[in-house]
Amino acid sequence: MNVCEQNKNLVLTNLNGFSLKDTLDCGQCFRWIEREDSSFFGVVRDKTLLIKQQDDTLILYNTTKEDFDSFWCDYFDFNTDYEKIKNLLSQDDVMKKASEFAGGIHILKQDAWETLCSFIISQNNNIPRIKGIVSRLCETFGDKIKEGVYTFPTAEKIAEQTVETLAPLRSGFRAKYIIDAAKKIKNGDVNLDLVREKDFLTGKEELMKILGVGTKVADCTLLFGFYKIESFPQDVWIKRAMQVLYPDGLPKEYGRYAGIAQQYIFHYVRNYPEILK
Repeated sequence: MNVCEQNKNLVLTNLNGFSLKDTLDCGQCFRWIEREDSSFFGVVRDKTLLIKQQDDTLILYNTTKEDFDSFWCDYFDFNTDYEKIKNLLSQDDVMKKASEFAGGIHILKQDAWETLCSFIISQNNNIPRIKGIVSRLCETFGDKIKEGVYTFPTAEKIAEQTVETLAPLRSGFRAKYIIDAAKKIKNGDVNLDLVREKDFLTGKEELMKILGVGTKVADCTLLFGFYKIESFPQDVWIKRAMQVLYPDGLPKEYGRYAGIAQQYIFHYVRNYPEILK
């Protein structure tokens, strides 16, 4: 990957198959909005970014190389050799086709609390509605960055709320789960640093202390919020795909990168559901 500054923008070339749209639209994040010109605007922590891909070139608008090196490079996981991972995951025909189709997806390195809260909201929900609830949550309880743009509210801020004060979010039964998560994090009953530092199973047990956090939400949070890429979340699509494509489970050699394999399979079967018939 080559990086250079042009007219106050940052231009990245030789991206080795990276797909911005697949990465931001695969269901791992909910605060990126695609614009009519195919650019994406997003808010990450207290930062905003307008970004666009044209073939093998990525343009980060009004961004410095210093900001890219200190934040965005890690966020988009550009330091990981995905070509090496795809080669390792291409040892059978199914995964070879899936990685060829969806191999432009990177696992974003997102804020742990935001990811946990977002996937609590995701339960029995669709992506447009999840994005709507998350947007209202930020507008109501986040800090204003600029007009119409807000940070994701802290767990401490949400811990002060009630089901009634969360009612404008229209999050339904999830409101009590959001508050429980925030209170347990604020009070130290759930330790996100422990989840990050300890092994996968210990981290999963810690997250599942939260009301409403089952296996799927915990696995999604571990993969997308803690970058534990051995995590293999299973929704209806993945369960069906595994029954048809891998009835005996994933090959053991894929285990270390099971979360990346999951993204390839998920994106592949969503776009070609006929392979599951």
